[in-house]
Order: sequence, then C-alpha cells, then structure tokens
Amino acid sequence: MERRVTKRSLHEQIRSRDSILVMPGVYDALSARVAEHIGFDAIFQTGYGSAAALLGMPDFGFLNAGETVDNARRIIRAVNLPVIVDADTGYGSPLSVWRLVRDLEDLGAAGIFLEDQVWPKRCGHMQGKSVIPTNDYLLKLKAATEARKTRDFIIVARTDARASEGLDEAIDRGKTYFNAGADAVFIEAPTSVEELSKVADEVDAPLVANMIEEGVTPTLNAMQLFDMGYRIALFPLSALFAATFAIKNVLSELKQTGSTQNGRKQMVTFGEFNNLVDLQRYMELEKRYA
Repeated sequence: MERRVTKRSLHEQIRSRDSILVMPGVYDALSARVAEHIGFDAIFQTGYGSAAALLGMPDFGFLNAGETVDNARRIIRAVNLPVIVDADTGYGSPLSVWRLVRDLEDLGAAGIFLEDQVWPKRCGHMQGKSVIPTNDYLLKLKAATEARKTRDFIIVARTDARASEGLDEAIDRGKTYFNAGADAVFIEAPTSVEELSKVADEVDAPLVANMIEEGVTPTLNAMQLFDMGYRIALFPLSALFAATFAIKNVLSELKQTGSTQNGRKQMVTFGEFNNLVDLQRYMELEKRYA
C-alpha cells in the first residue's frame, strides 16, 4: 500500500508557507496504528514516550541508540505513514550520528530530530539542561546531512539553548543550524507566546513548535502557530498522557471493585480493536495458506 504522504511530499510540505503539519507523537506500533487510522499525514516517534513505554523510565538519557532504532523498526513496519524519529543527541560522536542516520534511513524513516544537549540529555521541558558548543553540534549536523542518501530524509535541528543560554542564543543557533544544512529548526521550550512569536519573526526557516500539555511552553492550537509562521505543530505526548490516564482509571476501578463496568466508557470494543490491528487481513492470509 502506498503511503498517503510520501517522504518527498513531506519534505515539500514543511517548506511550504501554505499549511502547517500537525504531527502527533507515538511511542509504539499500536499508537502509530491509531494515528494512521485517524488520518494523520505523518507521525513522530517520541523519545520521551519511548523511554516510558520501553523502559518505564523518564526521558533522562536512559534510552540508547539500539532501543531507538528497534522501536523505529516496529513503528515504521506497522504503518504506511512517514515517521520522523527523535534521535536525541545522536548517542555519541559525529560518527555515531552518521551510522544512526544510515540505519534509520535504511529502515524507511522519513527523518530525525537531532538536538544539541550535553549527554546524558533530558526532556526539553525539564530543568538542568546544558548544551554543547555550537561548533561541536555543527559536526554532528554535517555527519547527518552527509550520511543521508537523499534530501527527502528530513533533518530537524533542535536547540535547547533557551533554558541555559537565553532566547537570543537559541535563535542564533537556529539560524546557524539552518544555514549549515538543516531542513527545519526546532527551538525548544520558549516560555511565552511572545517568545514563540519572536522565534518565528527572527528565524527564516521551517519551524517546529513543541506543544507539551502542562510543559513550559504555552499550548496553542495549530492555526495559531501557523499564523505565527510555524510549519510543524508537534504534539509529542498527548497520546501517551491520554493512554496513561485511561489505564490508571480502568485499573483503579478493577482493583477497587473487581469490575471494569464504568471503565468501558474509556475503552474501544473487542471488535473495534481487532479492526484496528487488521485482524481480518490475517484471517484471510491464514485461509490462503491453510
């Protein structure tokens, strides 16, 4: 089955000034299937969500390159959508970044987010972050751009300098990273609408806005961000937070009452779930090979 949005059209879309791409975060093959079923054009493999789902641990530098690539493999195989992967800092030197890009592109990933934090990194909306020197990041970015086989593989340069170095330094880094070959720029964790607007006014590049509910950046809707000048509205943790909320409620009821009667309002049905994971297709395959 053909992807509804190809890597090439995705690359063209983020450079267009006519629309904004709303991209949900997914953390496993099932959440990716849900996003595809709903009709999103592209999805983002969240590092925060991957650490939580795979390890039950925070986004605090515990996830490694192998776990990220393995999770990407499962997600990419599960859907017919472009998948952009949170590659954290690249998990090492520029050579590590080079290999990571090769591995992910070979798997069919549509691109990566590559950040400039000091490793071990942490979630961009947590305290205590620091960033590597600009020139050190540029070497990683160069490795990434030279490793990819086609320009359709998107490289989003993320800077976390706002928290430790100030907004002006973050903006300067964003400009530098774009001029060095990044396809889009992600300035993490502006703390106000005014800062979001300043980023959009001063950085002439396709921009990512990161909308984490209850994070340090005000949560705006996609059209508000589009009007400011952003091209990707990223909602990386909405699905993770919603799923966790529903699981807690249902299991709390089960523990307290021995039943899930009320919790069924927060569940899909048995049939709906089987449809989501394409059970009928595999039943037909079973008959074919019987």
